[in-house]
Amino acid sequence: MRKLNSETLTGRIVETEAYYGERDPASKAYKGMKRFNEPMFLDVGKTFIYIVHGNWLLNIVAHLKDDVGAVLIRALEPLNGIELMRTNRKVKDLYKLTSGPGMLAKALAITKELNSVDVTKADSPLFIVESGDVILEIGSSRRIGVKADLPQNLRFFIKGNRFVSKVS
Repeated sequence: MRKLNSETLTGRIVETEAYYGERDPASKAYKGMKRFNEPMFLDVGKTFIYIVHGNWLLNIVAHLKDDVGAVLIRALEPLNGIELMRTNRKVKDLYKLTSGPGMLAKALAITKELNSVDVTKADSPLFIVESGDVILEIGSSRRIGVKADLPQNLRFFIKGNRFVSKVS
């Protein structure tokens, strides 16, 4: 959920990619802690937001104790606040609104000001809630656009969901 002005934008996360820390050559933490990637080394449940090719990307810090890592939110199925998302993205096609990490960041007005926000707290401007007892079939694949990848599948998506960025 994203609180923006007087509106709440919501969506179901339908695609993610996991990034380990210093043992993952595709991770922003691969070469150790720097000022920009510091959130990856801190508390889980916080945002790690950085820019790639002019697009902000939303990650949620997730790792075991004394480890490093984050999950990139790659795609979202928009549920509420769709008109504001369309205004933010300047796109009418619902299926192109949030079906990629840069697209969803624009639709939700995600910028560096939301870096290190705790997504586990309902009073946060950006937070995640469980959707309940929904049973979904989850697929996995290699991460998208990653050349120096780890051997295991680290991209996860809801099979058959039209908002997933790329079918594999």
